[in-house]
Amino acid sequence: MSVAAATAVTHPLDVLKVRLQMQRIGQRGPLIGMGKLSMEVVKSEGPRSLYLGLTPALMRSVLYGGLRLGLYEPSKYVCEMAFESTNVLMKIASGAFSGAFATALTNPVEVLKVRLQMNTKVKSGPVQEFRKIASEEGVAALWKGVGPAMTRAAALTASQLATYDESKLALMKCTSMREGFYLHLTIIAGAVSTVITAPIDMVKTRLMMQRESKRAGNYKSGFHCAYQVLLTEGPRGLYKGGFALFARLGPQTTITLILCEKLRELTGLKAL
Repeated sequence: MSVAAATAVTHPLDVLKVRLQMQRIGQRGPLIGMGKLSMEVVKSEGPRSLYLGLTPALMRSVLYGGLRLGLYEPSKYVCEMAFESTNVLMKIASGAFSGAFATALTNPVEVLKVRLQMNTKVKSGPVQEFRKIASEEGVAALWKGVGPAMTRAAALTASQLATYDESKLALMKCTSMREGFYLHLTIIAGAVSTVITAPIDMVKTRLMMQRESKRAGNYKSGFHCAYQVLLTEGPRGLYKGGFALFARLGPQTTITLILCEKLRELTGLKAL
């Protein structure tokens, strides 16, 4: 529920991020900024275009987000039992596992979301588009980009939740702050996550869009895609859409974790 609420609020930034990542494929040159792109999209496609792919995004947030957050604590418990330790490395490993596992199961919904966000000509609903991808490109197409997606989710969850977990312990140890809204609001795990995951997120988007974009149709793997982007678009190419990603991940992380902690409190669960 917490991830779905955060997704609904920040979805327009996700649409802009995907559009920014798909600009100037294989070319160097000046890039359109997020502000200018948002005005162009609204002007040419209407305000509703900023909510393209919202249905699969919400579906993914419930499945992927629920698994990603829900598996973190059990994974920590298993690590504690196996290694008799709860240090930061165990927390990173727990976050990486829960993020990667959740993505492996929900990748088809992510492919559908990215396709709908880029394709304004799609008149059918998400279910029809899902069937179209499976029938025209094969069921395997629903797992396009699953490698980079799992890598990104592992890095995102590990950096987000391990940073959040350790920051809470440090703040409670060094200050008078205790579990509650102000402590959860103080911690910004989104900044760390953005720097780590922006290039992987860009590669994931390019791989998922291969059939839709003829120019992005010859990547053999995630490493090949990253190499081609570096070669043809320069190092900045890997951070296309990075600002939009940061603008989205910051508020999304904050909303998700604050709501998650509050819901856990209401249901009688201890804090993360």
